[in-house]
Amino acid sequence: MSSPMSFRFPKRASLFNLLRPLAGAAALVALCAGAASAETVIRFGHPGVGAEQRAFSHGDPTTYARARELIEKEFANDKDVKIEWTFFRGAGPALNESVASGQLDFFLLGDLPAIVGRARGLKHKFIFATQRNNPIFLAVPANSDIAKVEDVKGRKVALFKGTNLQNATDRILALHGLSEKDVRFINLDANAAVAALSSGNVDAVFGGQEYLPLAARGVVKIVYTTKNDDPTLGRNSSYFVTETFAAAHPDLTQRVVTTFIKAAQFISLDENREEAFEAWALSGLPKQTFVTNFDGVRLSHIVNPLIDDYVVARYKEQAAAAKDYGLLKGDPDIDHWFDRTYLDKALKDLALEDFWSTHDAKGKIVTRGRIDQKASN
Repeated sequence: MSSPMSFRFPKRASLFNLLRPLAGAAALVALCAGAASAETVIRFGHPGVGAEQRAFSHGDPTTYARARELIEKEFANDKDVKIEWTFFRGAGPALNESVASGQLDFFLLGDLPAIVGRARGLKHKFIFATQRNNPIFLAVPANSDIAKVEDVKGRKVALFKGTNLQNATDRILALHGLSEKDVRFINLDANAAVAALSSGNVDAVFGGQEYLPLAARGVVKIVYTTKNDDPTLGRNSSYFVTETFAAAHPDLTQRVVTTFIKAAQFISLDENREEAFEAWALSGLPKQTFVTNFDGVRLSHIVNPLIDDYVVARYKEQAAAAKDYGLLKGDPDIDHWFDRTYLDKALKDLALEDFWSTHDAKGKIVTRGRIDQKASN
């Protein structure tokens, strides 16, 4: 039987603050009563929800692990460990608020919101990459006259600001002679943007694979994608642990990271591709969405967990962008943010030290991993 597990959506921070004194009093009562052993709750967060508010997501090893309950299985025999997952409708900005309130231990974040949170005092460690160069799509209504990126000039375009999509979109615009000032951006989250585009309330939207099912039904059309383009144009995300949890539970932290790296290795293998898609379909997106999104792309290139020069360069790039947006003052200490300790041990224990390829700052392979050597044979 799996260890106890619960799923929740985040409560408002103000409510948390109101209840915090009561929680403290309850804890004191339990302590005075001489509880036999304290329960450890490992709290996981994810920036986004599935279709119809499902507590599932897609596209990386941690969402695969969530779908197949790999974390719960890892701690099934630990009777004093409880697993809790929270999925945030407000994506990265909302997740950052929860971290600030001390409500999460592990979480996935895109590069921009992670940098903003860190620069504003959140104490967490970057422990492995979850997604790299995830494609971006420009979707428009099926009857739209927008045919290329340049055509969004002066149009109403949905964009979820404050997420890793914002800077990636700005870079796409710049490559096509535009800037944010040339576009009438409407700040909408992913679910609201889909509804706005479908109803014609916006002229276009920059987003992810959530628009592929609409395109397949003829509701929208995709007029541009970063897929197979410059590898620095896509979106990137990574996994984090709070410094408090890592210091208090280094053994549990290692087990969590090792479990996720096992998942990354499993779905990197071409023979497990369909299984990954089926697991991600629990998010409510059709399996065909992932088949289309990753057509011609090996999952090992997307879910590579290594903290190499490519990953470091993307975070430095996003830090500069965040400063330009006025989202932070000063320069965050990017180089000292990465903690490779847990990843390195997981790779060693699992004999995966040379499994994935390493890349330079521009995305070019520096050292070819076993998974890529196998594919080229």
